[in-house]
Amino acid sequence: MITYTDTTPTARESRLTLARLLPRLHKAFPEEVGTAEWQAFESRLDDHFPTLFDLLWRIYGPGYDFFYHVEAILSTAAHSWLERDGDLKSLDAIREGHPHWYQSNRVVGAMAYVDLFSKDLAGLREHISYLKELGVTYLHLMPIFKSPEGDDDGGYAISSYRDLDPAIGTMEDLRELAAELRQQGMSLVLDFVFNHTSDEHEWAKKALKGDEEFASYYRMYPNREEPDQYEKTLRPIFPDAHPGSFTYRTSVGKWIWTTFNNFQWDLNYSNPDVFNAMAGEMLYLANAGVEMLRMDAVPFLWKEKGTSCENLEKAHQLIQAFNCLARIAAPALIFKSEAIVAPDEIKKYVSEEECHLSYNPPLMVQLWNSIATRDSRILSHCLPKRFELPKGCSWVNYVRCHDDIGWGFEDRDLWEIQVNPHDHRWFLNRFFSGEGDSFARGKMFQHNPQTGDARICGTTASLCGLEKGIYEKDDYQIEMAIRRILLLHGIIFTMGGIPLIYLGDEIGLTNDYDYIQDPGKDGDDRWMHRPQFDWEKAERRKDPDSIEGRIFTGFLKFSQIRKNNQAFQECHTEFVDTGNPHVFAYFRSYGGQSVLCLANFSEHEQDLSATRLRQVGMRKTFTDIVAGKSIVATQKLTLEPLQFAALM
Repeated sequence: MITYTDTTPTARESRLTLARLLPRLHKAFPEEVGTAEWQAFESRLDDHFPTLFDLLWRIYGPGYDFFYHVEAILSTAAHSWLERDGDLKSLDAIREGHPHWYQSNRVVGAMAYVDLFSKDLAGLREHISYLKELGVTYLHLMPIFKSPEGDDDGGYAISSYRDLDPAIGTMEDLRELAAELRQQGMSLVLDFVFNHTSDEHEWAKKALKGDEEFASYYRMYPNREEPDQYEKTLRPIFPDAHPGSFTYRTSVGKWIWTTFNNFQWDLNYSNPDVFNAMAGEMLYLANAGVEMLRMDAVPFLWKEKGTSCENLEKAHQLIQAFNCLARIAAPALIFKSEAIVAPDEIKKYVSEEECHLSYNPPLMVQLWNSIATRDSRILSHCLPKRFELPKGCSWVNYVRCHDDIGWGFEDRDLWEIQVNPHDHRWFLNRFFSGEGDSFARGKMFQHNPQTGDARICGTTASLCGLEKGIYEKDDYQIEMAIRRILLLHGIIFTMGGIPLIYLGDEIGLTNDYDYIQDPGKDGDDRWMHRPQFDWEKAERRKDPDSIEGRIFTGFLKFSQIRKNNQAFQECHTEFVDTGNPHVFAYFRSYGGQSVLCLANFSEHEQDLSATRLRQVGMRKTFTDIVAGKSIVATQKLTLEPLQFAALM
C-alpha cells in the first residue's frame, strides 16, 4: 500500500505509483506491449511521470478516486502516442534533438483567418508560395473549428475540437495542409481554446438535457448564492455585451459561469474528467500535425472564491500538466501563452515546463504609445524591466493581432517617469480614435464608464495614418504612414523573439467598415481590423513604386536581414540609452556578430552624437544594413524621419 506522508509525493512514491499503474496499462494495450513503439512510450513516461504525478496530486489529490483519474490520463496519453503518425514521430525525434528550434533567426511568423485570407484550406494551399515569398516559417491560423452561427466570438466559441467549420474544410484537409507545410519548412500553429466551449458543444448539450456527468464539466449553480459570492471579486471582461460572469439558462434553471460571452461556458477544471477530456483534444490536434498551440485565455482556467479568478497558482499547474503530457505523447508540440494581463504576470506563464513562448503585449502597447507620442522614453523605461525570459524560452513580438489594443502599462512604471497612467491612457484612446489632429483612424472598443477603461480597434495601416493619407490624397501623409508601418515591423523583426505578421499588414490593408452589414459581426468592432485579404492589392506588391510594393519590399528586406544575420538568434536583447528621447535603441549579439538597431519615432530628423555611439561600442565607420549605406560618423549620426536602421 502506498501512503503519502507529505502534501506532495516523493520520488519513491511516484515510482511506486507508476509501478502499480503500468500493469494496468499493459492490460489495456496487450497487443502493443513489447513493441518498439510501446518501449518509446514507457521510456518517456518513466522520464516525465514524476513531474506529471506531482502536478496532478497538487491539483486533484488526495481523493478516493485520484488514482483512477491518473490511470485514465495515462491511458489517454498512451492511446494518442500509438495513434501518432510516423512522420510526426520523426519530427518528435528531431525536435528532441533540437528543442529550442523556435529561437532560430530563421523563424518568421504570420497569422490569418483562413476564410478571410484564402476562403478555405484548399485555397490556402494554393497561396503557400506567397507565404514562402514573405519568408514565413510559422503559420498561425485563427480558429477554424465548428462554432455557432452568429454568436461565435470570431471562432473562439468552439462547438467541436475535432470538426472544422465546413466552409473551411475537413480534418483530413487540415492534416494534408499540415503535412505540406512541414515539407515546405513551415510549422502549423492553432489556438487551443481550453478555458471554455460554446453552448453548442456536445458536452454542453448533454448538460442542458440534464446529464449530471456533463453538467459537472461546467460550473452550474441552482441560484445566485455562489455566483454572487464569486462576483464580489471578479471584473467584467466585455462589460458592454456581458456585464457579469454568469448567465441564466431557463431550460435547466441554473446560472452558468460565462467569463467572456453568454454562449461561451467556462470548463470546470476542478473536475479531473475535464482535464482528461481536454488532454485528449489537445493530443488529437497534435496528431493532426499541429506543432504549436496558442493557449487561449490562460489566466482564467482556475476559480477560487475571494480571488479575481485570474492568474491563480492552479492555472499554472494545469498548463504545466498539459505540457508534461505533451512531452510524453507528442514531444514536438510546444505551447504559446496568450496572457493579456498585467506586465508582471505575463512572464509567470513562460518556462520550458509551462509555455515555451509568450506573446509580448508590453512591446506592442509601448510601440503604439511611441508612435502617438513620437517619444521612446516609456518604451526605454518599461520594456527592459521584464524582457529577459528563462533559458530556452522566447517572445512572440507583434505589432497587432486579431484582437483590440489595450493599454496594459504597469502604472507604477509610468509614475516613475512622472506620467499619470489614467490621463495617458485617455490621451492614447483619443489619439488612436482620430480625435484632434491625429493621423490615426481607429475606434474605441468596450468603453467601461465605471472604470474608464477602453481599448482601440484598427488595422496597422489605418492607425499609422495610411487611411487618412489616401483619403486626403496627401503624398506626405502617405509617406509618413509607410515609414511608421516599416518602423514598427523593423523592430519586431530584429527584437529578441519571433516576429509575427498579421497577414494584410504587409500590403497596407486599411479598416473594413462594411462589417456592420453582417449581422454576425455587427456590434463587435474588432471586425473593423479583420479585413478580407485583397489579392488584387497583393499583386501590386510587384510594383516597387506602389504603396503595396513599398511596404512589401520593406517586409522582405527585414525578413532577409533577420535570416542572414546570426545576431538575431535567441532572445537576449541589450537596450541602449541613446540620449535622445525620440530614438529607441538596442543591441542584438550572437556568435561574435553584433547589430545596433535604432528607431526614430519622430517625423523630424534626429541626431545621435558620435561620442555616444562610441560609448556604446560602435566604430567611426559602419553599415546600415537596412538602407544599404556605409556611414562615417565622425561627429554625429543623423536619422531620417521615422527611420529604422540596423548598424553593423
